[in-house]
Amino acid sequence: MTATDITTPAGSPIGLDVPALRKWVGELVPEFDGAVHARLLQGGRSNLTYEIQAGPHHWVLRRPPLGTLTPSAHDMAREYRVVAALHGTGVPVAAPVGLCEDRSVIGAPFAVVEFVDGTVVRSAQDAALISAAERWRCALSLVDQLAALHEVDPGAVGLTEFGRPEGYLARQLKRWRSQWDLVATRETPLVDRLFTALVDRLPPAGPSGIVHGDYRLDNTILDRADPELVRAIVDWEMATLGDPLADLGMLLVYWDPVSEPVLGVRHILHGNPGFPSADELAEHYAHRTGEDLSHLPFYRALGYFKLAVIAEGIHARHLAGQTVGDGFHTIGDAVLPLLRAGSAALTGQETA
Repeated sequence: MTATDITTPAGSPIGLDVPALRKWVGELVPEFDGAVHARLLQGGRSNLTYEIQAGPHHWVLRRPPLGTLTPSAHDMAREYRVVAALHGTGVPVAAPVGLCEDRSVIGAPFAVVEFVDGTVVRSAQDAALISAAERWRCALSLVDQLAALHEVDPGAVGLTEFGRPEGYLARQLKRWRSQWDLVATRETPLVDRLFTALVDRLPPAGPSGIVHGDYRLDNTILDRADPELVRAIVDWEMATLGDPLADLGMLLVYWDPVSEPVLGVRHILHGNPGFPSADELAEHYAHRTGEDLSHLPFYRALGYFKLAVIAEGIHARHLAGQTVGDGFHTIGDAVLPLLRAGSAALTGQETA
């Protein structure tokens, strides 16, 4: 991630009351008696993320976006809980620091974790800095870490009640269809067409596990010296218990350059040979986990549907002047191509 210095007239980064945060830090760390410095980190398209320096402490703070439009999203306690549960399991996450659900402190609930130094590969320009061999290993390591997450027993880490895995896929379809109605800035028959096709192709329930919900390369922090090493998986706001193959489907959607306007940067596959194809990623996951991927077209189509709704929601916030930072003006352009790609994934056809 890169940082920006978008600030309010009072000098705090937009969306964050630094004097109020300093008081909270003083209560969290009684021996602390110094200044708190904060800056907004660019890279997120949903929750706002800040780098925090408080004396010797180096943290990351996340809070919901300005003008949240979808009531079930941006649950900071949920995100913090799964990170705290996974810390120490071998799944790489940032060490938890503290959670504040009192909106009166900075105007919104927020979570704080340790800052993880590393690099984030977000764009073709970032990917060009690593070799073709490193790109291949980096991508396969990304799949390995996803498989490791899915192997964690939720009960063993205190997440038995973290979600309702029964009926997960049907609820996902209902949720994202209803969220479209909340955020839609346009009318299109593509939404109902894809939704109906997904309902008709709903696969039988399989084993459940911890689902990240938005798994992709730039939601990981890689080691600066060895991009094969994932130092932390981040952005857990959509995590729950459910069908792990939904994560694989979502990863493959982000591997498709059709997602480029959502990411706001040139897609990593452009001009950078050496990365595995989406099919090769899926094959590696199947080899690593032994999972049956016969219903993978459904999971990919669900991922396209979900990302289209997410993109429409961000686009709606952008039109309302409720986004912070840059790179938001292209997101609305992704919605219709994503819906078409979802329909094509179910039929095995290529999109134009």
